[in-house]
Amino acid sequence: MMPAGPVSAGRFGDVPTLADAGVTIEGDSIGWVGRFGAIASGADTASIDARGGCVVPGLVDCHTHAVFAGSREKEFVERIKGKSYAEIAEGGGGIRVTVEAVRRASVDELVDLALPRLRRMLANGVTTVEIKSGYGLSVADEIKMLQAVKRLNELQPIELVGTYLAAHTVPVEYVYRRSEYIDLVTSDELMGRVAEEGLAEFCDVFCERTAFTVEESRRVLLAAKQRGLRLKLHADQITQMGASRLAAEVGAISADHLETIDAGGMAAMKEAGVIAVLLPGCSCFLGVPQAPARTIIEAGLPVALATDYNPGSAMIESLPLVMSMACTQMRMTPAEALVATTANAAAAINRQDRIGAIEVGMRADLVILDVPNFEQWAYNPGRNCVRTVFKNGRVVYQRPE
Repeated sequence: MMPAGPVSAGRFGDVPTLADAGVTIEGDSIGWVGRFGAIASGADTASIDARGGCVVPGLVDCHTHAVFAGSREKEFVERIKGKSYAEIAEGGGGIRVTVEAVRRASVDELVDLALPRLRRMLANGVTTVEIKSGYGLSVADEIKMLQAVKRLNELQPIELVGTYLAAHTVPVEYVYRRSEYIDLVTSDELMGRVAEEGLAEFCDVFCERTAFTVEESRRVLLAAKQRGLRLKLHADQITQMGASRLAAEVGAISADHLETIDAGGMAAMKEAGVIAVLLPGCSCFLGVPQAPARTIIEAGLPVALATDYNPGSAMIESLPLVMSMACTQMRMTPAEALVATTANAAAAINRQDRIGAIEVGMRADLVILDVPNFEQWAYNPGRNCVRTVFKNGRVVYQRPE
């Protein structure tokens, strides 16, 4: 069982479980939940036996950059040899390398590259994925990325949520014209088109020393808010600049990363109702300290988890692996990790009213595991425990026996 999000404080680690349970599906929604013996079924009712397994809500990956081109394994090696993410970015590497590859790719090529990634994510129990732009950094290329997300939504069963992230970094051609780039990011030609054509639901900004200042980020976010986009923020990842406070100030739905968050940022986010999205796979991949999950949880903030799947700082597709990292590296319990990737992750993309929970009337996004409890799922990061995946009441993945 799983309540709708966002869940915080004392309820966060409390996941009600029901032994010998049954769930009925009516159309695309959950029609009934209870003891299996109490199910009222007709002669023509089809059934699927979980065979001693465990049923959980479909996972929600609420922060990814899953549409991209190119590869950055050279940076991976440079970090192993001692260079930091910031040093690589300042030396011309980082996001800009992927920008060059994305600019060379067509919409069709971006779609073809992303489809197998999404199929693998589905096989890991993920039924909803947020995908950001931010590797185009021009009118044509940002639109191209979001068009690819829209097309991918039609080609495979995972529900995709687009986020506009043109303020990811300053492109090379605008390095000495930063204000002009902000003008472009917030223009009718780009942000206006994204909003009018429904290419994204959210606007995100990378507020960081190597990207955008607090004031620049505020300018982008307030412009997006005026156009009807909901707000997100890459906040407090590498340096403490007050980005989490900015997220609270502008009414962002989430602030993501938070490795360097401080007490003032936590207090501001709690008062404003901002969800903390933590990305343990990114910190692990970069070899840097994790966000202070236990402190954030104890501060009363609702916490979500996501992969941050991207070619530079988190080449990790598996959300179950990230759940296990949250347990071993952040000291989150398996129950907290499950809530953080279902109910709270759904709330981080404004879908808590229909996904992320096993309740009557919610969408029938469900996962059958081949282990008897979700604790074993986190305990087994080396193998895929997913047997069957439902999206909107329909079986969309069945693991070959």
